[in-house]
Amino acid sequence: MDLSKIKTLIDFVGRSNITELTVTEKDVTVRIFRTSPGQEAAAAIPQEAGPIDSLAPDAPSPVEKTAHAVKAPVFGVLHRAPAPGEPPFVAIGDEVEEGQTLFIIEAMKVFNKIAAPRAGRITRLIDIDGGEIETGELLAEIA
Repeated sequence: MDLSKIKTLIDFVGRSNITELTVTEKDVTVRIFRTSPGQEAAAAIPQEAGPIDSLAPDAPSPVEKTAHAVKAPVFGVLHRAPAPGEPPFVAIGDEVEEGQTLFIIEAMKVFNKIAAPRAGRITRLIDIDGGEIETGELLAEIA
């Protein structure tokens, strides 16, 4: 992940009401947080990517061990298609490649592409389109 992306993420956290954001891209994980709502983003700590459970130790373990959860990294409006009237990026049963766009989350007039963290088959998919989703909400599972 390049420094301009990290700066954009820090600015996003500073302007929003979220207190923590974790983003993984390829083999790098960046965690940005602030200690109180009135402060700017406090830190960006690049980390080696590990299993999802090691990044969120207090998160419940997945029911199916072979499925990989795709969760919303930010609060915003979820778009399942690239534009209104177009087919969705993915459907249940579709095979996806690592890095393939699954969704777009619109947050503060910024359209964030949510990419598949690994290759596999979509086994579970959120049915919200054009509605608000919360940070950490389960969007899809890839087996």
